Amino acid sequence: MARTELVYPKIPGSGAAPLERCVAFDKYDGTNLHWVWEPELGWYAFGTRRDRFDLDDDGIAKFNVAHPGLEEAAPLFLDSLADSLTTALEAQAFYDSSEIIAFTEFVGPNSFAGKHKTDEPKQLVLFDVQVAAGFLAPDVFVDHFSDLPIARVVYRGKLTGKFATDVREGRFEVTEGVVCKGGETGETWMVKIKTNDYMDRLKESFANDWENYWE
Repeated sequence: MARTELVYPKIPGSGAAPLERCVAFDKYDGTNLHWVWEPELGWYAFGTRRDRFDLDDDGIAKFNVAHPGLEEAAPLFLDSLADSLTTALEAQAFYDSSEIIAFTEFVGPNSFAGKHKTDEPKQLVLFDVQVAAGFLAPDVFVDHFSDLPIARVVYRGKLTGKFATDVREGRFEVTEGVVCKGGETGETWMVKIKTNDYMDRLKESFANDWENYWE
């Protein structure tokens, strides 16, 4: 295992949002995992936002010890996503990047606050791809990977206060909320908007440790 700097950035709230055109994606309440590709080794490493392991038998075993509850993740990626993601990347010029990182959410029907039920089926939802230039622009991401299990597009258009309010008040069919992304490849921005219902359930779940939850 290698301890890394934060692989995927912390997403600010909507107060930091530019009032520009965006693509809003369903925000899944699972575990953020990253998968690393390079030309000679293929998919060779993976991990959470804060650590990285070799994507081989030894590395997977170490990951499973470090992250109980996520034992299904690596086999799921190798069996259901690695080949199709490679094929999608091969069709694009950015496949020539020296390193590509794919970001997925590991999630089940009743996953909540990063906890997963062992007896439920899980899926990996692709929500971002980082190439040498940086994160792909949201429209580019959707155009190139729409045949794969990607995060559902909830909205395309200008990010407005009304849209944010509508998300919070449950007018869109999302459980946790949305992540709004805009900008060009290498210069993307993103903000999150969570529903009031989700925040109420989260506060109830962490009633005795709410301040520490946000640290």
